[in-house]
Amino acid sequence: MPNFAPIDEQLTYIKKGSSEIVKESELRDKLEKSRTSGKPLRVKAGFDPTAPDLHLGHTVLLRKLKHFQDLGHTVIFLIGDFTGMIGDPTGRSATRPPLSAEELMRNAKTYMEQVYKILSPRTTEVRFNNEWFEKMKSSDWIKLAAKTTVSQMLEREDFHKRFQDEKPIALHELLYPLAQGYDSVMLKADVELGGTDQKFNLLVGRDLQRSFGQESQVVLTMPILEGLDGVQKMSKSYGNAIGIKEAPLEMYGKLMSISDTMMWRYYELLTDVQNAEIERMQREIHPMQAKKDLAARIVKDFHSPDAAAKAADDWAKQFQKDEAPESIEEAAIPASAVLAEAGASNGSHAVRIDKVLKESGLAASRTEAERKIKEGAVTIDGKAVTGPVLDIATNAAFMVRVGKRVKRVRLT
Repeated sequence: MPNFAPIDEQLTYIKKGSSEIVKESELRDKLEKSRTSGKPLRVKAGFDPTAPDLHLGHTVLLRKLKHFQDLGHTVIFLIGDFTGMIGDPTGRSATRPPLSAEELMRNAKTYMEQVYKILSPRTTEVRFNNEWFEKMKSSDWIKLAAKTTVSQMLEREDFHKRFQDEKPIALHELLYPLAQGYDSVMLKADVELGGTDQKFNLLVGRDLQRSFGQESQVVLTMPILEGLDGVQKMSKSYGNAIGIKEAPLEMYGKLMSISDTMMWRYYELLTDVQNAEIERMQREIHPMQAKKDLAARIVKDFHSPDAAAKAADDWAKQFQKDEAPESIEEAAIPASAVLAEAGASNGSHAVRIDKVLKESGLAASRTEAERKIKEGAVTIDGKAVTGPVLDIATNAAFMVRVGKRVKRVRLT
């Protein structure tokens, strides 16, 4: 019989970084029953394999699953090989293009390789929802669809906005929340995790479980992680993502480029460090050291302790010890070619970063450079560039990174 921690201790760990729990009183009751009976809770999170690789934003839910796993509960990693063919309409202003079953399964295999960087392969229950959907008859779908109404579906913000804007809503998209909710019925989930944007779908699961005579699952939502720019959600399409398969130094360097404020949010959502320890670190540890520890911790999670140590050493050589590795090119640029309108003052130059990228060969044109800056793909001395102009000390050398390309630049 599992030896569960006291309820308040479990709740503190579960609530770390969470956005909302519907309902916390129900979660407490479930935890108390679990502790009394020795029966673990069944905690579910679903992932549609619509892309081959995961980034750190995806791991927020995986990390929370791990927290339940740490507490002795059963976690279910559900791969939506059926729902992926429908396409989740969450946050979409248009219907998603369909993916084939073959594409979804290829992506699913890569997910399996990646999620075990966080979850225990020994105790994780992996399921595919086509397991039950492929057995459903037309009459079963009619019975399932009868458990909701069109007006209820149109209460969903995405659908409501598209309806108001007279944009098409395909009928199969209306089935998506029902399908996700039915997953909870089939898995007999006690808790379902999802991003804040998934709340509607998760609540449908509660309703469906009641209609099938089950106790409603508790819904726990997690925040959407901001990317390197600290503004937009982490996404490869925004150029502000950190892929969990990226090289250790690339991952370490990107993490060192985030703001000090964002660093603490990453600690909360991307690590197992508990809130009391994070609060102590905020009081007692210098932000630079805390950020190094964060970067090393995350690289270690997805690579190895040795890889994390090497990445930290290589980053220090590039950005702190002024020792450029042989593989990093140097570029000398006349200051006059990159000056902003403000010119120079107090021993420094106000320079246009787009001009710096073009003149150093890190961008083919100023237009491309501007795009890279907007995507959050540019760092200078490990700090993300968020504006078009930066003050650079006269004759100073500085490291400029655009994606995976790095150059040491000096103004002459």
